[in-house]
Formats: sequence, C-alpha cells, structure tokens
Amino acid sequence: MSTLHILRLRYRGTEEEAAPHVPAHAAYLDRHHRAGTFPASGQTVPSEHGGAIIARGTDRAEIEKIAENDPFVCAGVAEYEIITVDVGRVHPALAGLVGVGPSRVRAPGEPPG
Repeated sequence: MSTLHILRLRYRGTEEEAAPHVPAHAAYLDRHHRAGTFPASGQTVPSEHGGAIIARGTDRAEIEKIAENDPFVCAGVAEYEIITVDVGRVHPALAGLVGVGPSRVRAPGEPPG
C-alpha cells in the first residue's frame, strides 16, 4: 500500500501573527523536503488561508508527529488538518514519487485495467 498525506495548514489568527515564525517554519519545510518526506508544499491562494503540504514515505502516526513539530504549531499560530490517502491510481509521471507499482499506474486516456 502506498499512502500520501495532505497536510492543510490553517492560521489560527492572522498572517501578521504568524510572520515572526516564518524563518523557523521555512527551515522546517527545507529539512523535510531534503529528507524526501515533503515532495511539495506551498501557500494557499489567497495566502491568508495558510498552506498545504504533500507528504510521503511515512505512516499516519509519524506524520502527526512531524506536523506537531512545525514551529507554527509549536508557537500556537497555526494548526494542521491531515488527510491520509491510499493511492489507487497515479499518472506515470508521478509513479516513482508516490512509490506505487505498475498495477496502479494509469496513462492519460488509458482504460481501467
């Protein structure tokens, strides 16, 4: 089974209240991107809603620990909603990133197998 986690970051207050913690949050993101746990992250549009992260390579309990250690969360200025997904189908370009076998890869326009 290949799982991904969608981490939806929501500010508990304003962006201005979170601003002093941005450098530590950016270092946190960089650390997890380098480790390969976060293949993608970014701010929402509009930015005052927070951000989102796609995480892989770990189970739900570990991703909860990782989220709890975000400097935004530690400072009380943000919180996460975590959605765990058992990947059933994936585009060929993402198969290696997601870590699924050939039975789950679906090319655009390909009929279900």
